[in-house]
Parts: sequence; structure tokens; C-alpha cells
Amino acid sequence: MTSASPPAPSLHQRRRPPNAAELAGIPWLGLLTPGERGVAIDALRVSEAAPGDFICRMGRPVTYWFGVIEGLLKMSSEDRLGQTMTYAGLPPGGWFGEGTALKREVYRYHVQALRSSLVAGLPVDVFHHLLDHSIGFNRFVMNQLNERLGQFIAARAIDRMHTPELRVARNLAALFNPALYPGVGEVLRITQQELAYLVGLSRQRVNRALDTLEARGLIRVEYGGLRVLDLDGLRHCEL
Repeated sequence: MTSASPPAPSLHQRRRPPNAAELAGIPWLGLLTPGERGVAIDALRVSEAAPGDFICRMGRPVTYWFGVIEGLLKMSSEDRLGQTMTYAGLPPGGWFGEGTALKREVYRYHVQALRSSLVAGLPVDVFHHLLDHSIGFNRFVMNQLNERLGQFIAARAIDRMHTPELRVARNLAALFNPALYPGVGEVLRITQQELAYLVGLSRQRVNRALDTLEARGLIRVEYGGLRVLDLDGLRHCEL
């Protein structure tokens, strides 16, 4: 009889200290004093998430404040009928879950990897230590909370939009938010299928919407990603 293979190690079990290049991808570290930075670096851990891995699950207690160094995650929730609402895509440079970490609550959403992603985590106790001692960290978290509130309000509005081009435009604008996702820059590495998962449309419908936005001069489709030519236009276009 062949013995069963041992289960693959969990995301938590795969965690390790970050290297110098990975630390360089964490935007708030530069806002800390040398002492605060040392505390944070000693506590930070990174883990490589495979497509489909859950970083957070609804109902689970918070243990880390998470950020994306590489890759793409999706934040979503499910209602009692099993219907899914996507709140946000989480590209490089994005940190999330500060509201849950502040209140030490259980997660009210899922966060799942759409592709192979490198995820960083700061233990929630260290998160609170920095809140208690670091002015720079406090300012970063307050700005995150403010930007995230606007993002979630916009997500509710996007969910009611029936024009595919508008849904795609607003979702792309959210992914290029420089305050929430400073690691994106002008080019977002995303496939049309990944964008379809975030927007809640078929890949074919997303493809046609991208063609329309490109014809309007708002974006340019490039190999392996999208370049934004007019971010303000994406945020306010009427099609």
C-alpha cells in the first residue's frame, strides 16, 4: 500500500525573513526612525503565495498586517446566498487590513492570490507597537484608512454599473491609485483574465472594453500589462 503524500506546507509555514530587495518594496519602512525600522525589519516575514492561496479568510482572527511585494491579490466577500462581491485588486506596494488589525477583529473578507505572489506580513502586536511609538507610521496608516474608505465606496458604485467599459475604467483607476499601490507605477502587470476576475465580467467583454478605452487614448495595452495614459480620464470618463 502506498502511503499518502504529506500535505504541502501552509503559507504561514513557508514564511521567512525578507531580503534587502524585498524590504525595498515596502513603502512605509522609509517613514520610520532607525530604531523603529529595526523593530519592523526583525518582525517582518514574507511568503510566496501560489495562485488560489488564501492570505486571509472571513471569520479568521487577525494575526498580521499584510502587504504585496510582487504579484496580484483579490479582496472579496460572500453573502449568505454565496454571491461574491469583489472590493479591490491588490497589486504591488499595497498594504491592507489595517482596520481589522486596529480593532483586532476577525476578517470580514477573503484575500486570495490570483497569481504567484510575494506577500509580506507584520505581526499585529508589532503593528500596534509602531502605532504607539511612530509618528511616521501613524500618518501612513491614517492615509491608508482614508484612501481605503474612498476605494470601498467607489467599489459599491462600480458594482451597480451596467456599462462594461465604465466598470473596467473605474477598476483600472483604482488599481493605479498611487497612494494605496505605489509599487505599480505607470504599467500594471495584469492579464485580461485576471482583470476579468476583479471586474466580474467575461474575458471577452473585458477585451472589448479595453479596446474602447485604448481608442479613447486612456490606456495602452502592452505585452503582459496595461499602461495608463490618462488616470484622471479613467476616473471620470463617461462612455
